[in-house]
Amino acid sequence: MNFRSDNTAPAAPEIIAALTSVNEGAASAYGEDQWSKRLDEAFSALFEREVRVFTLASGTAANAISVATLAPSWGAILCHREAHIECDECGASEFYSGGAKLVLLDGDAAKLTPDGLREGVARNARGIHSVVPSAVSISQTTERGAVYRPAEVAALGEVAKHAGLGFHMDGARFGNAVAALGCKPADITWRAGVDLLSFGATKNGAIAAEAIICFDTARAEEIARRRKRSGHLLSKGRFVAAQLLAYIKDDFWLTSARRSNALARQLGEAAAPFLSHPAESNQIFIKPGADGLRKLRANGAEFYDWGVDGSGEARLVVSWNQSEADIEKMCLLLRSLS
Repeated sequence: MNFRSDNTAPAAPEIIAALTSVNEGAASAYGEDQWSKRLDEAFSALFEREVRVFTLASGTAANAISVATLAPSWGAILCHREAHIECDECGASEFYSGGAKLVLLDGDAAKLTPDGLREGVARNARGIHSVVPSAVSISQTTERGAVYRPAEVAALGEVAKHAGLGFHMDGARFGNAVAALGCKPADITWRAGVDLLSFGATKNGAIAAEAIICFDTARAEEIARRRKRSGHLLSKGRFVAAQLLAYIKDDFWLTSARRSNALARQLGEAAAPFLSHPAESNQIFIKPGADGLRKLRANGAEFYDWGVDGSGEARLVVSWNQSEADIEKMCLLLRSLS
């Protein structure tokens, strides 16, 4: 029963088929192939407006290039203290931006609030002695499995606009968020003020297939230059492009995400007495104590501990291909802890 991470899951058959279909003959390199050239049109249709799409192999690169585009080296990038760019990317945002500072904010379930964002801007706007608040970055879903509703994103977008901040969204599990909310992708991105989206597919069945979706097309040239200069312009771009086209075709990405979300909700119901936060996506957080976690592991469950050492808290992540047998067995185990 592997609930460590959706990164551990295999690739979906639809993705393998897409890779096989483009693995014949020669194709132009560095994004000049026919599949890469279809990305802008396909994602413009998905997001209901003109966008530019930049493929990458990792979410870290997508995040770091995005925030570096929005913030100068003397700038500040405001984010939650549990944000992936703060906790899990080895200073990539600071490195790619040439030294921009991450300003850490608080909020329940790893979500920012408008008041918290305003306070963060005010706290870092002290003239020449302070970094310049330049960008805000949020994760959708958050690092605690929560989702921002369209109105919540829009409220942050209003604060960002008023303060002159660029707005970035880390969408490593964007599909799970859209599936959970039942909204249009546009409703939680550009319509709510988001300028750049790190669009993740790898966690939901793809292989090293990520993208920056640029809604503010005036920034496209800079993103293209930063991607090349940082070594992330892929030579055989057709293989990532083909995956992304297959990923959004016929709503495959949402079908997969809905399934993992639904199975995670079953875990959340079984673990109700120990939930750290409501189960809103394919991640749930439980706190049954150290003894409870030991019992789960002794019965074959795999997962990551969360929080400080000895906190007795853990994260369970349901993958796109998680077996229903895994879920049934884990639910029984979780109920046995009550």
